[in-house]
Amino acid sequence: MKIKTFIWLVAMALLWGPAFLFIKVVVEEVPPFTLVTARVGLAGIVLYFILLAQGGRLPKLGPIWKHFVIVGLLYSALPYVLLSWGEQYINSALAAILIGTVPLFTALLSHLFTTSEQLTPAKTTGILVGLGGLLLLLAPALLAGVQATTWGLVAAIVAAASYAGAVVYSKHHLHGLPPLVAPTAQLLTASIILLPLSLIVERPWTLSMPSWPVAGSFLTLSILCTAIVFVVYYRAMESIDAINLSMVTYLIPIVATILGVMVLNERLGGHTILGSILIFVSMMMVNGVFRATGRPRLRSAAVRS
Repeated sequence: MKIKTFIWLVAMALLWGPAFLFIKVVVEEVPPFTLVTARVGLAGIVLYFILLAQGGRLPKLGPIWKHFVIVGLLYSALPYVLLSWGEQYINSALAAILIGTVPLFTALLSHLFTTSEQLTPAKTTGILVGLGGLLLLLAPALLAGVQATTWGLVAAIVAAASYAGAVVYSKHHLHGLPPLVAPTAQLLTASIILLPLSLIVERPWTLSMPSWPVAGSFLTLSILCTAIVFVVYYRAMESIDAINLSMVTYLIPIVATILGVMVLNERLGGHTILGSILIFVSMMMVNGVFRATGRPRLRSAAVRS
């Protein structure tokens, strides 16, 4: 791997990975719908002005906006809310590990809903190994009857499946668009979807002003970890092939786990470590890393948070 490629991957992982930590910090004082509405709204506005500065623009109202709405729901609104809610009950490192299962769900959904990417025996084995890892992560909470933790884990898993659904849908309905157009539109549409829910469910005007650490975490989460990371991602695509670019999928949970342990003093039990190893191995199996011959093919969809 070239040094330039490695620097791009590390830069993206350092932007995406801390998002899980910042979510954990902010959701202590700001409820999920309000947090996500403000996050995607601010990030969408920032991306919109960057898009304009680069000479781009959003498409006129038409059929394509139906696709933006669907992807905005599946790729931003739903998973962001699920993660923010779920991290009230599970630690940030575990949330990042579970979101790392996006390639597994993508492979499964691609097999079910497309004809171009069918499961092979190797991919099927990888998915089964990944499911084993998920069960290992879920088992202690289920056996102990801890409902809050269980639902937190389930929320993160459903968020991963939602991301995967957005990836499959985008490949068929939003391919070929100029850089930043799709993420800008999906973030803005996600904010419109979530705003009424935030106003009705959480009444944000009744909330106390967040503390300075929470406010700083929110701004970093929205601007760097949500908006700017898209700019870096599309810039990286200009010089890195999809195979190497997909390696960021493996780096993001590592960065998030290190930050969770070092900054938030989170602890990972033996079952979490073993389950995480199974998920990591399954991701590599699904993406063809263990092929005996030929260059491995990795998916270009990066993990989001």
